[in-house]
Formats: sequence, structure tokens, C-alpha cells
Amino acid sequence: MADILTNPKARRDYHILDTFEAGIVLHGTEVKALRAGKGQISDAFAKVENNEVHLYNAHIDEYSHGNLQNHQPKAPRKLLLHKSEIRKLFGLAAVKGNALMPLAFYWKNGKVKVALAVGKGKAEYDKREDLKQREADRELKRATMRRFKER
Repeated sequence: MADILTNPKARRDYHILDTFEAGIVLHGTEVKALRAGKGQISDAFAKVENNEVHLYNAHIDEYSHGNLQNHQPKAPRKLLLHKSEIRKLFGLAAVKGNALMPLAFYWKNGKVKVALAVGKGKAEYDKREDLKQREADRELKRATMRRFKER
């Protein structure tokens, strides 16, 4: 499962509560642009409206070899989920402080899929704690590698 696009802000700024795999409705030149890796989803978010889930602010660059039928880079895109998943997302997104955001776009069986997450915003001290934990893990790894090299 190779990621096409990833959202680095999602795991840094949010505690991920739940993830869903969704299909996405794309037009021809959008798929070609994604195949070239042209796009970014760091500011993207999803909303549940009229029993449908739409992705907003996902930027997929225009295809360089396209024509007049090229797509709009920031157009809202429909996400494909089962009704039960949409109901669950609606309930989770309605809670104050929760947000729906894409974690990644990836290929699965020749189709583009979206890893959609429900996240709760992190406070500043949570972000600092994560940094401290990551640094401590890195230092521990360095120490164990030094120890193995000494043998």
C-alpha cells in the first residue's frame, strides 16, 4: 500500500480516535495528476452533509498534459462510504472538538482510496509531550545501537 499523498499535520495536531477507508469520486485528469504525485491534503477536511461525506480543500494540481476539460484543483470531492459508516461519522463529528480529516490518499486494487480519520485537537502541552517522547525514544535507540556496535 503505497501512499500517494499524506497529511503530516493530522497526527501532529490531533489525537486520532478512529479511522475509515473511503473511496473518492475523481475525474480523469485528477487520477492522472495523483499518479504523478501532484497534490497536497494538509489543509483538507471532511463534512457530513445530506447523508453524504464531502472532502474540502484537498488540492490536486491540474494535469500538465490536460486540455480544456481539466479539473478544478480545490473542488469539493465526494467520499464513498457505507450508510452505517456515514451515520457513525456523523455522530463522531458532531462532538465538539472533533474533526474529520484525511490522513492519506493511497492505491488499492488500482483505485484511489482515502484514509479518513476522526481526530480530537491536541493542546500545546500534548504536542510538547509527543516531542519529548519521540526524543527519548530516539536517544534510547541510539544507546542500544552503540551497545551493539561495542560487542
